[in-house]
Amino acid sequence: MESELKTLNPNPAQIQPTQRSPPVDDNLTKDDRPLLKPEPVPPGPTQNPATTTAPDIEELEKKYAAYVRRDVYGVMGRGDLPWVEKLLLGLALVTLVPLRLVSGLTVLVLYYFICRICTAFLAPNREDEQEDYAHMGGWRRAVIVQTGRFCSRALLFIFGFYWISETHRDIVDVSFNGKFGTQTESKDQSQDSARPGVIVSNHVSYLDILYHMSSSFPSFVAKRSVAKLPLVGLISKCLGCVYVQRESKSSDFKGVSGIVNDRIKEAHQDKNAPMMMLFPEGTTTNGDFLLPFKTGAFLAKAPVLPVILRYPYQRFSPAWDSISGVRHVFFLLCQFVNYMEVTKLPVYHPSQQEKDDPRLYAENVRRLMAHEGGLVLSDIGLAEKRVYHAALNGNTSIPTVLHQKDD
Repeated sequence: MESELKTLNPNPAQIQPTQRSPPVDDNLTKDDRPLLKPEPVPPGPTQNPATTTAPDIEELEKKYAAYVRRDVYGVMGRGDLPWVEKLLLGLALVTLVPLRLVSGLTVLVLYYFICRICTAFLAPNREDEQEDYAHMGGWRRAVIVQTGRFCSRALLFIFGFYWISETHRDIVDVSFNGKFGTQTESKDQSQDSARPGVIVSNHVSYLDILYHMSSSFPSFVAKRSVAKLPLVGLISKCLGCVYVQRESKSSDFKGVSGIVNDRIKEAHQDKNAPMMMLFPEGTTTNGDFLLPFKTGAFLAKAPVLPVILRYPYQRFSPAWDSISGVRHVFFLLCQFVNYMEVTKLPVYHPSQQEKDDPRLYAENVRRLMAHEGGLVLSDIGLAEKRVYHAALNGNTSIPTVLHQKDD
């Protein structure tokens, strides 16, 4: 599931547009093509990824550092492996992989049937062209949430995350003027509820979703097609996912943004309402960088809970940056142990100026997370990620990738 919400500003006159280089076509945010699928190349000379020269690779890695893999498996997971690594992969292939596949599928099917039982004879909520069971109450909701958290943690355990280090940090906050100051200095904070309206997290891998499900079982923003997937579709409805059609016109995005804002406000005011979870970067990185934040999580003017995820590694990086999904899952299942570190920051209460300026609010939270998580701020985004992936796949028509549109 992806959690990408297009930036929507209710009062554009208050915000000065920022300039980025190179310019990006707005329609790119609606592009739903697989990132690692080779782009169609027009007639002319092409370049095979295997023949890319070292200077070319070095230049790409400098420009698109947020998406570069640096583990032993190399670029796109296709590097030359030492014989020891090949031996370990072979051993895991005949032992760990079958066991983990069977165990993971068993947990997934078991939770699906639990969701099926709990939603039996219940009609889903179909307001605002959505479909979910997030607002069911009583024992049904309790069973779905508790078993969902348990099964999510069980899946992480099956994937080799035997221990997850969690740190709850009491730190200084970022004020509207960009300087650091203690949270106790904010007068508005004492007047607001301590409950956040939304969880915001950096996005490194699809594994992020499993962790947040095991921790707080929030609702996500997902592609509408997720609702139709076998097994996962019903589970996403029980999570209360907000579905978005990424190819839709901007008016449809405004409708989704309104739903998300209402959900955030409701979660902030009602402890029984499901919490929203958003990845404001809009795509995944290699875990060392923090991309610019979209403002979708900050338009509701509610407090946010920043969470920072890190995946320390020795051989294989669990980050889903520039490697295909199948190859990533295979290498992940072959790792005997995987590691995850989670840093939970205090609830961030926006100042009045941040409430009036969602971009300022988003940027201050971003800088706080980068400072506390030791992350490098980057100004590139999904468009540049597509360019990098196209280059790795041998597409020499890199400039056209930024402006390609779906028919």
